[in-house]
Amino acid sequence: MSTQTVKKDYQERIVPALTEKFSYTTPMQVPKLKKIVINQGLGAATQDKKVIETAINELTAITGQKAVATLSRKDISNFKLRKKMPIGVMVTLRREKMYEFLERLIRVALPRIRDFKGIESKLDGRGNYTLGITEQIIFPEINIDSISKLMGMNITFVTSANTDEEGYALLKEFGLPFKNAKN
Repeated sequence: MSTQTVKKDYQERIVPALTEKFSYTTPMQVPKLKKIVINQGLGAATQDKKVIETAINELTAITGQKAVATLSRKDISNFKLRKKMPIGVMVTLRREKMYEFLERLIRVALPRIRDFKGIESKLDGRGNYTLGITEQIIFPEINIDSISKLMGMNITFVTSANTDEEGYALLKEFGLPFKNAKN
């Protein structure tokens, strides 16, 4: 399945299904996936500068789009943190790359998690969902021999849904494997 098929699947199957479920009057009311933001917070980067470079390279390999370093906003002496120090890495995916990543996440990466029983079904109140992943090695793009340490990441799905129920229904239709799925 390519990005075109995920997009076509959305237009041909998901839109009518959600229109029927929530009785929308126009297809423009149907929620859609706006973007996927992948974010890694790297507290260890205050001591070791190479952590950021490896994280940028890994995230770029996973997503196929250049990752950028996020900078700290203020000084926190207890954490040996200065303002504008790189302490994280993020990528924002939209359009084709977003659908491509979604497809690889659902079909390849999530099934590779050990003892996988599904993902939590808690949304943020505005129809968006954040998925926490503990190890970056579930992605086939990462060579297990070349990693120095396991790093987790947060993957946020930003939708145009107004409620959690609509956002949940949209992501469920896309094929995210929620546990204790209520129909």
